[in-house]
Amino acid sequence: MLIAAAQIRPKKADYPENVRRIGAVLAQVSGWKEPPGLIAFGETVTTGYYLEGGVLQCAVTAGTLYRDLAAQHALVGAKPLDVVVGFYERYENRLFNSALHATLGGKTAGIRHVHRKIFLPTYGVFDEQRFVDPGHSVEAFDADWGRMAMLVCEDAWHSVTGTVAALGGAQLIVVPSASPARGPVPGSGTPTSSEGWERVIRRIAEEHGAYVILAQISGTEAGKTFQGCSLIAGPDGSILARGPAFDEAIITARFDERAIDRARFDQPMLGDLEGALAGLLAGPDRRGNPEAQFDAASGAAPKGPAPASRNITVFEQTDPLDPLAIDPELLTEWLVRFLRDEVTERRGFAKAVVGLSGGVDSAVTAALAVRALGAKNVLGLVMPYRTSAKASGTDAALVAKTLGIRLETVDISAAVDGLIAAADPKADPTRKGNVMARMRMIALFDRSARDTSIPLGTGNKTERLFGYYTWHGDDAPPVNPIGDLFKTQVWALARHLGIPDTVIAKPATADLVVGQTDEADLGITYEKADPILHFML
Repeated sequence: MLIAAAQIRPKKADYPENVRRIGAVLAQVSGWKEPPGLIAFGETVTTGYYLEGGVLQCAVTAGTLYRDLAAQHALVGAKPLDVVVGFYERYENRLFNSALHATLGGKTAGIRHVHRKIFLPTYGVFDEQRFVDPGHSVEAFDADWGRMAMLVCEDAWHSVTGTVAALGGAQLIVVPSASPARGPVPGSGTPTSSEGWERVIRRIAEEHGAYVILAQISGTEAGKTFQGCSLIAGPDGSILARGPAFDEAIITARFDERAIDRARFDQPMLGDLEGALAGLLAGPDRRGNPEAQFDAASGAAPKGPAPASRNITVFEQTDPLDPLAIDPELLTEWLVRFLRDEVTERRGFAKAVVGLSGGVDSAVTAALAVRALGAKNVLGLVMPYRTSAKASGTDAALVAKTLGIRLETVDISAAVDGLIAAADPKADPTRKGNVMARMRMIALFDRSARDTSIPLGTGNKTERLFGYYTWHGDDAPPVNPIGDLFKTQVWALARHLGIPDTVIAKPATADLVVGQTDEADLGITYEKADPILHFML
């Protein structure tokens, strides 16, 4: 039997559209010469993952979802098949993050099983326990072609769940997931988080001699890009099919019960566990952990110096990989897709405006915008004050020329001086600098209104964590592609993007006060600060 995972991008909080999208996939695979017997979709694919309080409005019962899937299946004329679909479920007046297994079409059509996610991550970028209740069991169940089980995302990271599924007779374990991409570290060309998932899926498959499908979603929600990278593993732990990072895709592999027989024969770990399980669950056996004893007949303990021997080679641990190192090609693709999703797909803008300061942060933001939207759709706006360094304007013009974007200048001197004169002519440099930053946002948003474009933020993660920015000033733009990059990572990405060396090499400065530099204000270099901040987090 052919099995498949559909890695699609759901539209946030739009249940009808997402069900129609699932129907379109069913129509597509039904037209194949050999349609799959089962196709799995990702976690919360019917609504998107980051709904928070919106779960209450978007959750449906399993019966409602089955009815709507069956209607789509009939509408598109798809052939009978099994589906696994992740959704937010309403059940007995409670809300769950669930997966539905159903047979669509044919004589055995109907719901086979619903699994409710047990382990709800509430840390880092996750907050599930606030919005849904946990499930409490993993159950294997019968399908027309064999026996299977489902886990949802973090369930699979707890080794006991795969074991419970396999002990229940599961030959196939399906894992719907909505995993945000994390860690653009040099390596495989995919997010580091995908490597962790591969280890988990291979371990479940190999340890239990079962097929495993990891069905991810793609797209961007709440500033986070889902990794994609769906997988199908064979019962020997080998990867049979692999989805791309970020893109929509359908991956397939062949489910063959004989391969399960071979895997469990070659490595009978599941059989070993079944034999030992009762004893393991019964608790400790003192015979297996005796008190220290001495045998008087064993003779005297050896005495004297140790015999001379040759030196044994010592292998020292190598330095760990720099945790702030990036894969610049992967990171560029990642952030370009983020911009397309957030600016064009979700917000409906075709153009963007970037405040060009002549510094590396705004240059990198503009370069990413050019790759996402095209040079003709990006405006660089220079907003000098009368004390701004001349080099700032010169470098901004160089960046605009390098990227091929339009450049305009709005001098904010009169506006700032007028406000300061009216409010407090004795305002200190810090207050005046904040007025400059906020005035620049007025100019930036005004240009966005004129051109029906979206302002892009240019603040990096180091500045954000230090609080080194102006509230309602440089933090104001609604989309910020470099907001999760430390300053040293921005510099590394800038080199990959071809930003002029003069822009990368010059000291970073907010240029609000003559002679000001970031590192002098902060009292520490970025090279020292970034690793400290990383490990604190």
